[in-house]
Amino acid sequence: MAFQLHPRLKADTTIIGEFPLSLILLHKDSAVPWIILVPKKENLVEFHHLKMEEQQQFLLESQCISDFLEQALHADKINLGALGNLVPQLHYHHIARYKNDEAWPGPVWGNTSGKQRKDIEQQAMADKIIAYLTHQEMFSPV
Repeated sequence: MAFQLHPRLKADTTIIGEFPLSLILLHKDSAVPWIILVPKKENLVEFHHLKMEEQQQFLLESQCISDFLEQALHADKINLGALGNLVPQLHYHHIARYKNDEAWPGPVWGNTSGKQRKDIEQQAMADKIIAYLTHQEMFSPV
């Protein structure tokens, strides 16, 4: 069986590109910039199930996303998380947090209005991410 993105991730995000190991997803929640990396491996649940070389590759990919959130979006704090309680497929959240965002200082889960970005806003954010990542050798837009 080939890799398939979990239906909940597919519904809640826009695929904006990929790295050698991971898909890059932009969450539709309008509260904060929220990027999710999903390793393109079937039946993968836990980070430690990746081979050591894949773990290192993932960390490089995560670094690129974190750099974007810090450098381009000037996040006050970057939250990283891999909960997987509702979506067992391994995925890592990279969330730009601001002292004035609606969930601050708590976690975003359960603390936002749940409003989604309008399509034009989602595309504008995706374009900004793609423009930043285009300078990374390992990035490929979709």
